Amino acid sequence: MSRNAKKLLSFLLVVVLAVSVLLAGCGNKNTESNSNINTSKQEQTATNSKDPQNLHFKSDKPLEFTMLYSDHPNYPYKEDWLLWKAIKDATNVSLKLTIVPMSDYSQKRSLLISSGQAPEIIPKTYPGQEIPFVASGAILPISDYINEMPNFSREVKEWGLQKDLDTLKQADGKFYVLPGLHELYTMQYSLAIRQDIFEKNNIPIPNTWDELESALKKLKEIYPNSTPMSDRWQGKALLLNAAPTFGIPVSSSDGLFDWTGANVLYNSSKDDWEFYPTSSEYKDMLTYFNRLVKEGLLDPETFTQTDDQAVQKFVTGKSFVIMTNTQEIQNMINRMNETLGQGNFKVTQIVPLAGPKGAVVAGSRLENGIMISAKAKDDPNFHQMLKFIDWLWYSEEGETLTKWGVEGVTYQKVNGKFQLMPDVNYMNLNPSGTKNLQKDYGFSGGVFCLLYGGPKDLAESMMTPEVAKLEEEVNSTRKLLPPPPPVPLNESQREQYNMLNQPLADYVQQMTYKFITGVASLDKDWNNFVQQCKAQGADQLVKLTNDVYKSTKDKMK
Repeated sequence: MSRNAKKLLSFLLVVVLAVSVLLAGCGNKNTESNSNINTSKQEQTATNSKDPQNLHFKSDKPLEFTMLYSDHPNYPYKEDWLLWKAIKDATNVSLKLTIVPMSDYSQKRSLLISSGQAPEIIPKTYPGQEIPFVASGAILPISDYINEMPNFSREVKEWGLQKDLDTLKQADGKFYVLPGLHELYTMQYSLAIRQDIFEKNNIPIPNTWDELESALKKLKEIYPNSTPMSDRWQGKALLLNAAPTFGIPVSSSDGLFDWTGANVLYNSSKDDWEFYPTSSEYKDMLTYFNRLVKEGLLDPETFTQTDDQAVQKFVTGKSFVIMTNTQEIQNMINRMNETLGQGNFKVTQIVPLAGPKGAVVAGSRLENGIMISAKAKDDPNFHQMLKFIDWLWYSEEGETLTKWGVEGVTYQKVNGKFQLMPDVNYMNLNPSGTKNLQKDYGFSGGVFCLLYGGPKDLAESMMTPEVAKLEEEVNSTRKLLPPPPPVPLNESQREQYNMLNQPLADYVQQMTYKFITGVASLDKDWNNFVQQCKAQGADQLVKLTNDVYKSTKDKMK
């Protein structure tokens, strides 16, 4: 073959190869081979060999992801918040927000997901709120992608959260919400007392429900025109606090008196599920609170009054005990400075009371987190998105950014400890500050960070000395009950469950309040209550729950 012929053949081979590559690129992008190639390239791009643990995420090119944003009325969204610039500077990622008022967030989120118009990142989603969207395939099974999220995976492993995470699994053995994580169990809700009144009258701070009853009796003797305890939140937080100490195995994310209305609860000693509102433990709890009402120690309006009415009674000195949380107590103190005068009172939040079943608390170290829209996987930068989420929400560096802000601008380190800059205030940590970390800068908002979430040291960095002392006492003197195992109902089972449970939950709540306030008699009406629960399907509800639990529990491990 001549030299010219060889050159011509070589040229033709190059042309054929080029055309083949071009045709392959113009072919069906959804073929399995091309999909695998694209995924491989994306994963290579998203993986930084110099930082395999994703401790310092930053994209090589500018990226933009869409995100749903819950706009809080106490710190309304501002386009020029330092938060957005700080995220962009740290990660090279911009967020295109769909802004929704907090009051409409759940409804708007549902509408957007159902219509296929949801942004890629859907934060502020509490475990359980993802369930309605699982069957339609509108959100991703995020458990399929955890191997690409090293910060999240590390926290789950190091903090012993796998069993908690397992409670999120659905019928397919996967979970669809990426929860917020706590290293430290942080107790939010417990009773607040007028400690100055207790001290003035030599009344010991109660440690048990029986000691509380004794304290209330002494207060009633000394202040006969008062009702020593008048509560808020229709008594739901009060009963949720008491329930586990009376042997009713609730948890904060799937509790008897929280917003889910669950009545079938897990009995760990029997490894099955039972209908607890008709149990002896439940009756004992109702008997206790009914006695407080009968003796004029607990205001019967607790279960009907507005929160403001309950707080007003406390801040004006008409009651001395009320349920609170670690944030709300400061709001009450601020109001009392106006009504009673600063320095004329002392309010203290006490540890959850112990009961007949011991000094136990029911709760979870999981909190609201993130759903990811199914369409996000079609984003060419999807795997970078996973790394971005993993860094911003689960790395200590990312959590520090969204919580404290920018060092030298909103905070400084003094002897290794976080401290707000002199002109910045938040949660009364620096009362003289003229600027607010949330309102003026956008940091420490509920969309990105948990108030006391993340690593223990970071969680404690935002606590006042009073809150830090309370949390240390809770963790050292109270036992956190383990979370109940998952019962992954499929769509038809869930529909059946809801049809049985909703009327039962309404009836139980109605009768609970009647028994406590004395409208119904625990002596005369209890047996009829039990029979009515059975007539409304309590046994069927228990059977459905246990059937699903027993048939799926091996799959959930």
